[in-house]
Amino acid sequence: MKWTDTYELAAALAEAHPDADPATVRFTQLREWVLALPGFNDDPGHCGEKILEAIQMAWMDEAD
Repeated sequence: MKWTDTYELAAALAEAHPDADPATVRFTQLREWVLALPGFNDDPGHCGEKILEAIQMAWMDEAD
């Protein structure tokens, strides 16, 4: 997975952290969780606030 695989990352995060409320996860924590996902293999430096926000929004959609 890459940073741009927003919905795939959101689904993986929902599975890996089922008790987490995506609306309350800090971007620093979200970044760490994405980097720790199995199958994630993108450059950690290619991540910015806009990407993290998109992942968080997709995760919130996934949780609904």
